[in-house]
Order: sequence, then structure tokens, then C-alpha cells
Amino acid sequence: MSSTESSGNVPPAEFRAALGQFASGITIMSTLQDGVAHAMTANAFTSVSLDPPLVLVCVDKGVRMHSAVLDCGYWAVSVLSGAQKAIAERFARSGRDLYSQFDGIGTTAGPKTGCPTVDGALSWLECRTWATYDGGDHTIVVGEVLSLGTGDARDPSALIYHSSHYRELPGN
Repeated sequence: MSSTESSGNVPPAEFRAALGQFASGITIMSTLQDGVAHAMTANAFTSVSLDPPLVLVCVDKGVRMHSAVLDCGYWAVSVLSGAQKAIAERFARSGRDLYSQFDGIGTTAGPKTGCPTVDGALSWLECRTWATYDGGDHTIVVGEVLSLGTGDARDPSALIYHSSHYRELPGN
């Protein structure tokens, strides 16, 4: 059986519907490849370890971000606030122009990697790839956190994804 075949009879639509009931935070993952910034919306992001500080993100093997992040070896994650739904929607769309995708979005270069972090995000982390694992149609990218910070979010609410919709989770 190949790594993309299921051992059971789980229809993809039902799998999506069941997992859609799990609320997840929304992040923007970014990297640099040959000096060009790449980014994607990611909700498959989580902490892994406190010592050493590790996080993971899952990247679809079929998107251009996949080769960019594997080639670079460094990346950043910005945890979006409730006011940043439009940013999440932009970076979730496939086929957007690579060179103008950040137009109109404030970013700051991470101090360790130079990867863009989204201004106004609740927090940000810069990572160096620690390990990668096959995850079917995705690659699980584990990163060692090199630097981090809380953002300058004017809106303390978090942006989450639940039942195929972006929603705000009130903060404080």
C-alpha cells in the first residue's frame, strides 16, 4: 500500500467534514527562496516540545511553498488576529502572483532568518527546519524556534477555522 492510500474506507468528503468540527488557529507560514518571499495560510500548526522549543506545520506537497520551505530550511509563522481574515483568505488561494502576494500587507523581516512576519499578528516565531516527515499528501515540517515575539495586534481576538468558516475567538 502506498503512503497516500488509506487502509480503511474513509471517503475524503466525510473525513473533511469530521475534521472540520475541530477548531484550529490560523497562521501564515513564510519563507524565502532565492530572495523571493513565499507564504501560505496554515491551520495545521502546533507546538511539539518545550526543550528544545519545537513546532510543526504541515505543507501540501502540491503547492509551490513546499519546495520553497524545504530548499530554504528557515521559515516564520505569524499567528493571526481576528481582524486578519482577509490576509488568511489571500494566502489560502492557490495561483496568486508570487511577486505581488504581499502587496498591501505590512510585514517585518524576522531578526534571525529574514523571513517575513505579518504586522499586527498576535505572535510570531522564526524557525530552522529540525526534521521532516512524510505525511501522505503533505510533509510534516518540524522547526526549532530561533526567535519569537508577541505582535502589536490592536485586536486581541484570535482567528480560528471551524466548520469551513473563519471565525473570531474573543481575547482577554
